[in-house]
Amino acid sequence: MKRKRLGEILRERGHISHADLAKAIEEQEGKLVHLGELLLDRGLVSRPDLAAALTEVTRVPCVDCETALVDPEVLKLLPHAMAKRWCALPIQKEGRAKLIVAMAEPQNLQAIDELRFLTGLGIVPRLGFRNEILAAIEKWYGAGEEEPAEEVVAPEGHDSGLELISSSAMQRNTEAVQQVREELRHLNAPAVRLVATAISSAITKQASDIHIEPQASDTVIRMRIDGMLRDYQRIPRSLQNSVVSRIKILADMDIAERRTPQDGRFLVKVSGKKLDLRVSTLPTQHGEKVVMRLLESDAPLRSFAALGIPPEISDWLQQILTGPQGMVLVTGPTGSGKSTTLYSSMNVIRTLPLNIVTVEDPVEYAIPGLNQVQVNTKAGLTFGNCLRSILRQDPNVILVGEIRDAETAEIAMKVAQTGHLVLSTLHTNDSVSAIARLVDLGMPRFQIAASLSCIIAQRLLRRLCVCSEKIPASPEYRVELAHAGLQTPPEVQHIPTGCEICDMTGYKGRIGIYEMLVFSDAIRSAVRSGSRNEDIRALAHHSGMKLMYEYALEHVRQGVTTLEEAQRVVPFEAVPCRTCAGCGQQLTLSFAYCPYCGTKTGGADTGERELHSLTEQGALQR
Repeated sequence: MKRKRLGEILRERGHISHADLAKAIEEQEGKLVHLGELLLDRGLVSRPDLAAALTEVTRVPCVDCETALVDPEVLKLLPHAMAKRWCALPIQKEGRAKLIVAMAEPQNLQAIDELRFLTGLGIVPRLGFRNEILAAIEKWYGAGEEEPAEEVVAPEGHDSGLELISSSAMQRNTEAVQQVREELRHLNAPAVRLVATAISSAITKQASDIHIEPQASDTVIRMRIDGMLRDYQRIPRSLQNSVVSRIKILADMDIAERRTPQDGRFLVKVSGKKLDLRVSTLPTQHGEKVVMRLLESDAPLRSFAALGIPPEISDWLQQILTGPQGMVLVTGPTGSGKSTTLYSSMNVIRTLPLNIVTVEDPVEYAIPGLNQVQVNTKAGLTFGNCLRSILRQDPNVILVGEIRDAETAEIAMKVAQTGHLVLSTLHTNDSVSAIARLVDLGMPRFQIAASLSCIIAQRLLRRLCVCSEKIPASPEYRVELAHAGLQTPPEVQHIPTGCEICDMTGYKGRIGIYEMLVFSDAIRSAVRSGSRNEDIRALAHHSGMKLMYEYALEHVRQGVTTLEEAQRVVPFEAVPCRTCAGCGQQLTLSFAYCPYCGTKTGGADTGERELHSLTEQGALQR
């Protein structure tokens, strides 16, 4: 049987004339207002008559919000702004697992789903009039604002000056962000307070990621600062869904979908500085895990010197970047700063009269002057397909976010040989290992030798905080440095202590260490002939290439970082040593005479013979 409409029921019961109903329907057209509200506002029907008719239409009992008694405890379950957004007033619990809620739209399944996720209870909807519900929300929430909504105190740290910006063009997401902005102004909802303080603290601490991890008994919020995860706060398990839902609303995700991973983004503005937050959710055993990556808009505008790239490498790199063709590969593990190096390289040449096109997954930074393409595998837009299409766009420079497969590698190398400059990244341990990786992908050695201009390997070392202390270098420390390869250890040793600035870790900020394999004629010949990685590395080192661990040791000598930090990040080569017969100092085999007492150690030739012998025995891995 077809369900009757509201107008039909009112007319059949004699509560409204046909002419008044037709006039009201005509007035309703083009307006975002319900017919019942319009009839009530115009005085065409009485409240009891309209309530009875609406109950018959919706089959949901009606409640008078003006006289309803609301349990103050249930108000803590639903934030003020969300109550206003969905025009929903929690009234009281029904048993232990259900919540009675007065709603202007009790048949809105999306609203009911979100209310269920936010409160953790089953929703029993009751019909109410919009104006009455909004008035009751202000009445009850206003009376309870002086008391804390939850026994959760946000850690120190500020959300003052924090502004949320929607990155979606959809009206519903814009409205949701506006609601959260209102909540931020009052900070009366615990979920909003926690999200705001976590983002603000992450910005203050210069964190790269925020992790929200549900566990069996509570939820842990952690931050990745200078490459290391640190605990930030533990929150009650009851707030997990509220916090995750708030973040998903901001990132324009589907809050009703909790079984599959989702991705989204939103922007924040702090003191005039914009940051892009990339949000990723993952279903786990105890709930949805959320990771928010913070991307600074000015990160790609940093100079080579600001990244810690030494002059001998930056000079070579600028020369290659201004060349007509070739291929630059940047290698390293995830989080080693490869993308930042590529963007800084783009920043060097983007002012030149060039057509620069990038293929990225995802586009991390929007840079003026670049044509940036977002990979979309679901739509068939892969790295390989993009590269083929880009070649018809008359490019000069092409940036490929990452070489992941043989197809991308083959196309990129062919493009580098046909008058284009190609920049990309690869996941390898060092610069020379990238050659073996390309061979494993099926690239012929002659093509690798002909296409590549240089390979840059990099890592990020934590800097010592200003609170570090200087102490005289102990004999054990000097021996350890000598074994690591530092021939002239420093007289002082820098010790991390810890202060409020560095959160008692002793480190603040990071600096890059690099090695650059330039493809000279000798290197190209070695690659073509199939030489081993060890031979290519030795040849490059003999030609003047400084290895990453050597730059790391230089930073240790200068007091920029510690030996422990350098050994944590960089694989060190075992450098054999001998003890001086005159003074007992540890010396490497390259010394013919002791630099401390002048005693002859056996001669450089003897040292070289010993070194060769050790190498043959496999004691020294190069």
